[in-house]
Amino acid sequence: MDLFSPLELGDLKLSNRLVMAPLTRSRSGKDGVPNADVVEYYRQRASLGLIVTEGTYPSFAGQGFVRQPGLVTEEQIAGWKNVTDAVHAEGGLIIAQVMHAGRVTHPGTTGVDYVEAPSAIAVEGETRTYERKVPYPVPHALGTEELPRIVEEFVTASRNAIAAGFDGVELHGANGYLLHEFLAPTSNIRTDNYGGSPENRARFVIEVVTAVANAIGAEKTSLRISPSHNIQGVIESDAADTLATYSALAEGIAPLGLSSLSILHHEPAGELVQSIRKAFNGPVMLNTGFGSITTYEEAARVLATGLGEAVVVGRPAIANPDLVRRWKEELPLNEPDFATFYTEGPQGYIDYPFWKN
Repeated sequence: MDLFSPLELGDLKLSNRLVMAPLTRSRSGKDGVPNADVVEYYRQRASLGLIVTEGTYPSFAGQGFVRQPGLVTEEQIAGWKNVTDAVHAEGGLIIAQVMHAGRVTHPGTTGVDYVEAPSAIAVEGETRTYERKVPYPVPHALGTEELPRIVEEFVTASRNAIAAGFDGVELHGANGYLLHEFLAPTSNIRTDNYGGSPENRARFVIEVVTAVANAIGAEKTSLRISPSHNIQGVIESDAADTLATYSALAEGIAPLGLSSLSILHHEPAGELVQSIRKAFNGPVMLNTGFGSITTYEEAARVLATGLGEAVVVGRPAIANPDLVRRWKEELPLNEPDFATFYTEGPQGYIDYPFWKN
């Protein structure tokens, strides 16, 4: 098993095991509609075994960033259809990451006068709205009776993704956003059935994943997690609690037969990741490079040692639309331009060169 061998994930047949990570790029405009530059960006990277889109909001309250795309309006669905058509025309596969930002946003970004979270605990620090940088607000703690509405928003967005031509969805349960907020004891201090014990904190994520899998098919549904990533105020520093929480989560979704579980963690061979993998008992995609850029050697080692079924890469895919060829033929890589990661326009987005013979 190597990076360039084929792989089946649910009903997807990948030509190689290199997966493009979900990468926020802020190029879609205030209306959340993917434009021609977004179409070209994803089209250029279609040689990767699978593309996972940037986080895409399932409700207006769930938007986390300026110029983030959505899966709410008919115009957004149509914009994404242009993207999926372009990727498929190049022989590629693409799934939509459905992401509710939870408390990591502001009304100045969403246009909604409230922020939703498991508990009324604000994130420390500031966020950038369309006008200026502002402190994160104290969120509205979702009532038990409100949770079915959030589940339905994930389901509707996932159905919209399939209508837009996506090959599946990845539910964002990582990096401190809404689903991750339910998992961690620092962001979830609820006293109902969705808080307290590891099993209770895992409950809402299991319900969301189950509902989406039932709606669009488990073979088209994936989940992304980042245990112990300790980001945006979601701190999981108790190793035993973290293992118990994610074991409960993995065991809760294992019977569904999902397409895959994507795990972001810097120690793919460690007890936590491999225990989760064993409990999930399905294909696992590993992303080791949030803190440092994933190298070819690291990616190859993950597969050669049997730690997972696919490798998820971020910054190398931003800077190298032909990353598969460059790694396979041992060609030099373009360097990513960090200054243009979240700016507007084509620079640093669709102008990275392909290797010329």
